[in-house]
Amino acid sequence: MMKPGKNSRETQLKAFNRLLDIMDDLRSQCPWDKEQTMESLRQLTIEETYELGDAILDEDLEEIKKELGDLLLHIVFYSKIGSEKNSFDIADVAHSISEKLIVRHPHIYGDVKVENEEDVKKNWEQIKLKEGKNSVLEGVPKSLPAMVKATRIQDKVAGVGFDWEKPQQVWDKVQEELQEFQDEVQNNNQERMESELGDVFFALINYARFKNISPENALEQTNKRFIKRFQHMETKIKGAKKNMADMTLKELDVYWDDAKKYYC
Repeated sequence: MMKPGKNSRETQLKAFNRLLDIMDDLRSQCPWDKEQTMESLRQLTIEETYELGDAILDEDLEEIKKELGDLLLHIVFYSKIGSEKNSFDIADVAHSISEKLIVRHPHIYGDVKVENEEDVKKNWEQIKLKEGKNSVLEGVPKSLPAMVKATRIQDKVAGVGFDWEKPQQVWDKVQEELQEFQDEVQNNNQERMESELGDVFFALINYARFKNISPENALEQTNKRFIKRFQHMETKIKGAKKNMADMTLKELDVYWDDAKKYYC
């Protein structure tokens, strides 16, 4: 018996074929599954993607496995619906991504030479333009969360050479944008404050890219840490028979500092 994660290719294919058979059964026999459309599944797919993201940040491998299964089910589900429409099936989906990967990795499947990761990314964007795209930004989904979208925009334009040369230049830009934001704060111009704050965020995200930091992951880790600290503080205050709303900020800070010792 092979260990989990060490299954043979034959076992992996059998497992995938089993999932396809189950999808056929569900689509033909389950009242709920029979009624689903691509549109009705869309929001569920988005939620599953976020759940996978949470599991990754928590470094919970068991949960990652489960969430990947949920996403795989959705891929199979969409493909099943596609086959019912005589448009595409799971084989077409697999062949499509396989062909794309071969075309976009000429350094593996062709005679193109690359030196590093940056060369690969630049080739990737150039190839996509040759495939008929009018802009390198066409591949950025409109519905992405703003921070993720900013990161993807910066990655893509950097792939065609529109980028800073040194991290210090980007940090100088952050400082410049911060000053412009402060100027508008002094002017009390709400519309301009919002615009300049957006520039600050965009510049910070760009700087994070130069430091190989995912701004989305960094902020979410801070969110999780804050939640843990605050809930620890709530527990301690309740244990002391106190009401948080009746306490001064100075009193609350004592509990907050204590919570920081547990969740650094």
